[in-house]
Amino acid sequence: MSSFSPKERILRVLNKEKADRPPVVCPGGMMNAAIVEIMNKTGHTLPEAHHDDKLMAELSHDVHEYTGFENFGIPFCMTVEAEVLGSEINFGTLACEPKIEKEVFPSVTKIEYKAIDKILKKGRIEAVIQAGYHLSKKYTDVPVIGNLTGPISTTASIVEPMPFLKELRKDRENAHKAIDYVTNFLIEYAKLMIDNGADLISIGDPTATGEILGPRMFEEYAVRYLNKLIDGIHSLKAPVIVHICGNMNTVKNLIPQIKSEAISTDALVNLHLLKEEFPFLTTMGNLSTFLLEFGTPEKVSRQTERLLSDGIDIISPACGLSTSSSIENIQALTGTVKESRE
Repeated sequence: MSSFSPKERILRVLNKEKADRPPVVCPGGMMNAAIVEIMNKTGHTLPEAHHDDKLMAELSHDVHEYTGFENFGIPFCMTVEAEVLGSEINFGTLACEPKIEKEVFPSVTKIEYKAIDKILKKGRIEAVIQAGYHLSKKYTDVPVIGNLTGPISTTASIVEPMPFLKELRKDRENAHKAIDYVTNFLIEYAKLMIDNGADLISIGDPTATGEILGPRMFEEYAVRYLNKLIDGIHSLKAPVIVHICGNMNTVKNLIPQIKSEAISTDALVNLHLLKEEFPFLTTMGNLSTFLLEFGTPEKVSRQTERLLSDGIDIISPACGLSTSSSIENIQALTGTVKESRE
């Protein structure tokens, strides 16, 4: 029998303390495990659960129960922040996650800087923080992971992305002003989640990649504002996971500058080599999303065993999770980890 609860285990690993085995988690947010098969079994469904705190909590619990992931993850998308900041959202369907329908501003020069304490009362923020509260009070041994869309991606969700990316080069003053404002908003949103039961925060920033930004802008914008956000969360005594999408080769030397407790990566990244190069990093990932959707339980289990033998600190899907993934494949992932022991 394990000597650690799921909450104790992940907090120990994030604190670089010894645990019996790696945690196996799926944070929520961009890595949402509310798959169609689970929702059809339980009747707790999206898109309804995006708006209802009790339903959100029930669906998060369903995911934990059916998949074996050792956490609760909320919310189930990456559009909460953009909606609050004014963009139009398509809330999707049972099988399709929400997406940005229309960004609210055409340029960083057109952003309306509203009082953050006022906008925190808008949109789905209340549903998210109340869902976290319900889960943390009812299930004290399971960690609640609160999810944030990172500073660059959130800004690109309220400003039309192509003009925004050009303005990172051509109008640095207003670009920094915009991202700084968004980061301040994200810190306050994180505070609400932590005050209401979230044990740690996971940040997904898919626009902030070396492939999209290049090394110079990755350092100038992504590292700077991720670290400002992380510092804000650390001031609230909560640990942080940051997920970096895509191939990290062009920005790999900058990854150790990110102050999060753990770095989660895409399946493209060889985590074994990353650990060899930066042995002080706590690594998380990175089982292929494609394999979880289209592979067999046997192949999923073998790839999970490889991650375990490589010494990956936290086992999780790589980058998102298809809503068509099967419970059987996900249980092959989680079951293989739980059968392992140091």
